[in-house]
Amino acid sequence: MKEQDLKSKASILLGHFHDNGYSKYTIDLFRLAINYALRLRSVHPGISYEDIYRSKVDADPNHRPLHHWRRLFATIEHFDRTGILPGHGNTPRGGEKKYDTLSKEFQRAIDIYRREEPKSGKKATTIKREASLATNFFCELQTQGVFTFSEACENHIQTAFSGHCCGYRKVIRVVVRCCAPFFEDGVCEHFISLLPMTRSKRRNIEYLKAEEIASVKKVLTARDSDLCLRDKAIGLIALFTGLRGCDILGLRLTDIDWENDVILVNQEKTGVPLKLPLRPIVGNAIYDYICHERPTCSTEEIFVSQYPLHLRLDNTYNIAARIMKVAGIRQNKGSRKGFHIFRHHVATSLLNEGVPLPVVSSVLGHSSPSSLNPYLSADFLHLKECALSIEQFPVRKEVFHD
Repeated sequence: MKEQDLKSKASILLGHFHDNGYSKYTIDLFRLAINYALRLRSVHPGISYEDIYRSKVDADPNHRPLHHWRRLFATIEHFDRTGILPGHGNTPRGGEKKYDTLSKEFQRAIDIYRREEPKSGKKATTIKREASLATNFFCELQTQGVFTFSEACENHIQTAFSGHCCGYRKVIRVVVRCCAPFFEDGVCEHFISLLPMTRSKRRNIEYLKAEEIASVKKVLTARDSDLCLRDKAIGLIALFTGLRGCDILGLRLTDIDWENDVILVNQEKTGVPLKLPLRPIVGNAIYDYICHERPTCSTEEIFVSQYPLHLRLDNTYNIAARIMKVAGIRQNKGSRKGFHIFRHHVATSLLNEGVPLPVVSSVLGHSSPSSLNPYLSADFLHLKECALSIEQFPVRKEVFHD
C-alpha cells in the first residue's frame, strides 16, 4: 500500500481494535505508531518499517521497551501489506525478516541447518531459536562487510560477539558445524576456530525463604486478596507442582483427571509426558476459576486472557510478579520474580525431605537427572552435613564473636 492507503485505512485498523474490546491504552499506542509512520513517510517516501522502528527507538529509547515498538510496527506493516486485520496467530512478531537480508552463502548455511539438524532429534522450537540467533549473528557480520565464511577474520567475529555470553558461542558453533560437510573443506572449521573462548558463568539460583513462602500461600488462599481467581489458580499450581510456566498455560480441561486426582501434561520443553497428583488446594482453585471467572470462549486452554478475544496467555511472568507484589516480597531491583523460583522451591523441599534424586528429577519432568544439579546448591540441610569441622584448628575468638 501507499502512504495514502495507510492514512485512509488506518481507521479500519483502529476500528477493528475497538470492536474487539482492545483497551483504550492499546488503541492510543497504535494510533501514535501510525501517525509516527505517516510523518516519516511524508519526509522520506518509501521508508521501510524496519527503518521507521529504528528511528522511533533512536528518538525515544526509554519511552517503551524496544520489543513493544517492534510489535506495534510489525502489526501495522502486516495490515499495510496484506490488508489482513490482526487476530490470533496471523500477526508476525517481527518486521521484515532478517533472513531475507542475508547473503546467499549465509542463507544456504541457515537452510542446511534447518534441514539437517532435525535428524539429530532436536526439538523444532530449539532449532527455530538457534537458527534465529545464527541469523542475527550473520547479519552483524554483514554490517562489517563480511558476506562469506572465508571473508571473516578474528576482529569481525570478536565484534559480532561483543556483549554475548558463552551460550551464544555454543549456538553459533553448533550451526556452523552442522553446515561444514556441505561447504569446501576447512572453510567452516577455520571459521569455528576464530570463535572467542568465552567463559561459562552460572549464578546460584535464588530461592524462597520460609517467610516468603508463607506470605505467598496467604495471598493465594485468602478470599479477600487483590488477586483474581485465575492468578490464584496459576500460582497454586506453580507452588505445589513445580510445573513450568509454559506447561501451566498449555493445560486443557482434558489434562485434568478429576476422578483420579491427577494432572496429565505433555511437557512443551521436552515433549515427555508427565503425571502429577492433583492436590485438593490446587484442584479447588482451578474449579473456582472455571466456574466463577473464566469467560465463555472457544479457547481450549484452561487459562485465558481477561480481554477479548480471550486467547491463551503468552507468558506467566506478569502473573508471578503480581503475586509477589501483593505478597509484599521480592520487590527490590533485580530480584527474581518468575515462576521458576517456585519450581526451585518444590525441588529443594523434596531434597530436604530426603527424596531420592531420580524421584525429584521425575517429579520435575527432567529428561536427564543431571538437570537437577543446579538445584542442589540450595539444599542447605544436606550441604551442612558435608561441611568439615574446624574445631581442631586455632582460630581467634573474635572471628566468630557476635
